[in-house]
Amino acid sequence: MALVKVYVNYKKSILNPEAQAVNNALQRLGYEDIEDVKLGKYFELTVADGKSKADLDAEINEICDKLLANYNMENYHYEIDETEAAK
Repeated sequence: MALVKVYVNYKKSILNPEAQAVNNALQRLGYEDIEDVKLGKYFELTVADGKSKADLDAEINEICDKLLANYNMENYHYEIDETEAAK
């Protein structure tokens, strides 16, 4: 089994009012050293054994492109951990 961790964030050109609100709140709380906040989505996918690395990469990219990320507004990246899913 493999555990795939998918991270989805807005592209730099997209306004993210929720992240701006968190950043403003941090500033009001006295955390002036925080310059920027990114807010996004996180997914964990547990995948059964049996696929090659290339096939798994292709499947995860397809899932992200079709469902998890809006390619007009968001970027994504993922990590595949084949040992963590076995725990």
